[in-house]
Amino acid sequence: MVSDVHGNARDLARSGEGADALICLGDLVLFLDYADHTRGIFPELFGEENADRLVELRTARRFEEARALGARLWDSVGGDRATLIEKAVRKQYAEMFAAFPTPTYATYGNVDMPTLWPEYAAPGTTVLDGQRVEIGGRTFGFVGGGLRTPMRTPYEISDEEYAAKIEAVGEVDVLCTHIPPEVPELVYDTVARRFERGSRALLDAIRRTRPRYSLFGHVHQPLVRRMRIGATECVNVGHFAGTGKPWVLEW
Repeated sequence: MVSDVHGNARDLARSGEGADALICLGDLVLFLDYADHTRGIFPELFGEENADRLVELRTARRFEEARALGARLWDSVGGDRATLIEKAVRKQYAEMFAAFPTPTYATYGNVDMPTLWPEYAAPGTTVLDGQRVEIGGRTFGFVGGGLRTPMRTPYEISDEEYAAKIEAVGEVDVLCTHIPPEVPELVYDTVARRFERGSRALLDAIRRTRPRYSLFGHVHQPLVRRMRIGATECVNVGHFAGTGKPWVLEW
């Protein structure tokens, strides 16, 4: 199981070795690598110096200044911003989806572009969002995307829409989401030094339906990687872009 792949196609191609299936919890796209500012769509278009500045502003939570910097840079390159981003994302998706083993079960992250996935998902890749599937005799539920934030990443939705997808999944053995439940220890990123958005609806569903596992990613360096909520083992499966190692679920 992997999450927050962010362009790591090399390790992704090996991630399903010895497993019955690969599960991916989203964020295939690499817009900007906060650890290496030379990698990603943003530095490819605007250079490392501007990437350094953008990371500095975002880390300081100076989001308005970060957006103003972005606006100036996009104006400087001309052309249609959406077209340029989509072209870069398509290039990454072609590489990422080609690296998926068969079978793969995947859902979207907050930086993904769901409308493009059907073009790249091969027959061996099943995309699920607000849906259930049986894997190895167990029922898995999938809910993709993130909640709205000042970052304004591509696949952020309202709390109400997210809660409806959680409700649609219902009772499952394993609840797979991109974002964690709204628990301070699970949503705080110790390197970015900020609380990411977790889901209250997800937390309520865990308490109500008591899945065996709640699995997620999104927070790259969480204060706590796993904890129990009642009968449920909650696990951040890891920042795959940084570690290159999948998390293994064994029954």
